[in-house]
Amino acid sequence: MTGTALPGRTGPRGPLTGIRVIDLSAYIAGPYGCTMLADQGAEVIKIEPPDGDNLRRYPSTLDAESRAFIGVNRSKYGVVLDLKQPADLAALMRLVRQADVLVHNFRPAVPPRLGIDYEQLRLINPRLIYCAVSGYGETGPLKDKAGFDQVLQTLTGMCSEQGRQGVPEVLGGSVVDYYAAALLAGGVASALFERERSGQGQFVGVSLMRAALTMQSARLVWAEGEPREIERDMRSGGLTGIHPTGDGYLYLSANTPGFWRALCEKTGLMDLHDDPRYDTVRKRAQQRDDIVPRLRAALAARSALQWEALFGEDVPCAAARPLADMFDHPQVQAQGMVERIDHPVVGSYQGFTRPWVFSRTPGPDPFAAPVLGQHTEAVRARLGDDTA
Repeated sequence: MTGTALPGRTGPRGPLTGIRVIDLSAYIAGPYGCTMLADQGAEVIKIEPPDGDNLRRYPSTLDAESRAFIGVNRSKYGVVLDLKQPADLAALMRLVRQADVLVHNFRPAVPPRLGIDYEQLRLINPRLIYCAVSGYGETGPLKDKAGFDQVLQTLTGMCSEQGRQGVPEVLGGSVVDYYAAALLAGGVASALFERERSGQGQFVGVSLMRAALTMQSARLVWAEGEPREIERDMRSGGLTGIHPTGDGYLYLSANTPGFWRALCEKTGLMDLHDDPRYDTVRKRAQQRDDIVPRLRAALAARSALQWEALFGEDVPCAAARPLADMFDHPQVQAQGMVERIDHPVVGSYQGFTRPWVFSRTPGPDPFAAPVLGQHTEAVRARLGDDTA
C-alpha cells in the first residue's frame, strides 16, 4: 500500500490498543514477540534496513514472498530506514519520542555504536520500554557472540536430551525463538503495567539462552549431594510416546490410574491392568519391554484415527497428522485460530492469528505482513506533521 495515510485497524480494541511499538528486530524471536503485541492491539512499526529483514530471503515454496516472514510479521506497518544515514537516524529518534516500546535484536555492542542504546534513548523518552533480544544476554563472556535457535538448543542440552540414542537431535520448529518471543511479549506487557504506577520506562532483557533454560526448568534442578550427571527424569517412560497402529501413528499418555485402566479396557489388555507388576507408572516404565510389544500388537487392529475416536476422552492421545490438517481441524476452527488475510503480493492466504483469548478486549483484526518499505511514506508524513 502506498500513500500518505497509515491504514487503521479494524475490529474491537485489544488490551494494548493505543500502545506504539518500534520493531527494529529481525529473524523470529524479536519480530514474533512484536507481532504478539500487535495481536493485542498495539501499533507496531517494523523498521528494516534497505535490504530488508534477512528472513525475507529464507527459502520458501511461496514464489512471491517468504512464508516465514509472512507468518512472523503480521499486523505491522513496514518502514525502511538506513540507521547509518543521519537523516534516517533522526527520523528514528522522532519515532522514539512518540513510542511506548522499542525492540531490537542487535548484539550488545551495536546499539551504542549507532547511538540507540537504552541510556541514550531514555534521555529522549524517559517512559520508553526498551527491550533488547540477544543470544546470550547483556553481560558475560558470550555476550557479543551471535546466537541462533539451534545453536542455543545445542549449547543448553536440549539436543542431547532429545537424542536419546547417543546422537544429539535438533528440535524442529524454532522452539527457542518462539518461546523467547512469548517472553518478550510478557516482559514488555509487565513493564508497561509497572509504568502505569511509576511513570517510568525501563530496560527489558530477553535472551535465547534464558528462553532455552526456562523451557528446561523442571530438568535444571541439582540437589545437594546428587552427582552432576544424573537422569533428570522429565519423561514418564513406559507407554508414553508414539506407537505404530494398523495405519498411522498414535501418541498415547496413560499415566494416571484411570487412564491406564481405560487403555487396558479398550485394547483388551485388562490382564496387564490387574497384574501388580504394572500397577504404577514407575513399574510400567521399568517393565516397558514386556508391555509395549503387547500394546502395539493390540494397536495394530485399527488405524490411528480409529483408535483416537475409540479412546475419546478416556485416554489422552492424538493421531499423528500433517500440519496442513490444522487449517480445517474442527477444534482450530471452533477457536477461531486461523483467519483469512489478504497480502498485497501473495494474495489471499489462511494463517494463525490469535495466541490468546480476551473476553472484553479481544483485539483488532489481523492484517498481512508488510512488503519491504510498504508504509515508509505514510510514516514519514506523520512524523513531519507531528514535528511541524
